[in-house]
Amino acid sequence: MDAAQRQLLIPEAFELSDLPLNAACQHYTRNTPGPRKDRSMVPTSRTTSTAILLSGLLLLTSCGDNGDQPPEPAPSETPVAASSMGEPETVAENLDAPWSIAFYNGTPLVSERDSARILELDDAGQAREVTVVEDAAPRGEGGLLGLAVHENYLYAYFTAENENRIERFSISGDPGSLTLGNAEIILDGIPAGSTHNGGRLARGPDNMLYATAGDAGNREDAQDRESLSGKILRLTPEGEIPEDNPFPDSPVYSYGHRNPQGLAWAQGGTMYASEFGQNTWDELNVIESGGNYGWPEVEGMGDNDEYINPVQQWEPSEASPSGIAILGNSLFMANLRGARLHEIPLENTSYSVAHLIDEYGRLRDVTDAPDGSLWVMTNNTDGRGNPAPEDDRILSFTPETDQSSGDESPGS
Repeated sequence: MDAAQRQLLIPEAFELSDLPLNAACQHYTRNTPGPRKDRSMVPTSRTTSTAILLSGLLLLTSCGDNGDQPPEPAPSETPVAASSMGEPETVAENLDAPWSIAFYNGTPLVSERDSARILELDDAGQAREVTVVEDAAPRGEGGLLGLAVHENYLYAYFTAENENRIERFSISGDPGSLTLGNAEIILDGIPAGSTHNGGRLARGPDNMLYATAGDAGNREDAQDRESLSGKILRLTPEGEIPEDNPFPDSPVYSYGHRNPQGLAWAQGGTMYASEFGQNTWDELNVIESGGNYGWPEVEGMGDNDEYINPVQQWEPSEASPSGIAILGNSLFMANLRGARLHEIPLENTSYSVAHLIDEYGRLRDVTDAPDGSLWVMTNNTDGRGNPAPEDDRILSFTPETDQSSGDESPGS
């Protein structure tokens, strides 16, 4: 394995453990076939079968007994997509570390993390600079991150000098000449770090503003409801605390998160969030008001009723999730290190299909466009990817998915 290949194996927070025996045990446990009715049986010779059996017994003996520790859950089954997403159309290219897409009256607006620019795209995909967020101080994973639109306002989540902050700007003008008004602070004092800043913004079906905040590298803060880090936050569009928030006088909506970066709602109101794990499990969660999602006490699925388990989990090499979107009866999740797009059917959220594996590199965001297509944003110019000459890009797909309601309850 050369240096370039090793670099591809480095996780998002550079937290890869070096435990070869444990890793071998976990790999054996996760990949030993069980009585799955959808698993095809491949005949082997008696000699091959005996060798496999002896190897397995030796490995289990080396792994030993875990004592009182509960067995580690197996990852969700993730088969490669049986059908293609189709050929994409290129919406835009040559973007610099883009992070988020939002639409204002059909016009796409894009944030660039490191330049702190907000761009407007025309019908030909040409980018025009609308503004540069003055107080943004990009560093590490921080910078200009999420965007959201509500009525005639654009909301931006960004890393400032000593904090993460949400501001809003009034929008005026016509496509091709949009302008933003003066910045108005919606929420400041969100802890910031070189990693784990969260940063996704979204307008919920209740017309409230939701924001994801990472633990900023201080993992214990995720369980502290007085801290804004390691949380999903909920505010009115004016930055006030809604009266029906779960904790009095607090913007905290849920807690116990490490680095959530995706938000989406099904038509029935079910709220989903994607979340970076550490070394073991990345997560897709159904978010409940006041819910505790366990970090740092648990990563992935656990057996403590105090914490809410994810509906699906992946090894970081297959995920490292960021933006999510719901189109029809499917949830789509963009993945960075995994360099793929997961499709999760809402009628069975324990199952997923992987699209675009290694075709376009790191994927940062995915969103449903006004024309009903699915836009996917690459993220190969952020310092961790291998950019192609035209990167970074926004691609438009029309996936084969049920376009009916999308309001199914999540599976278990």
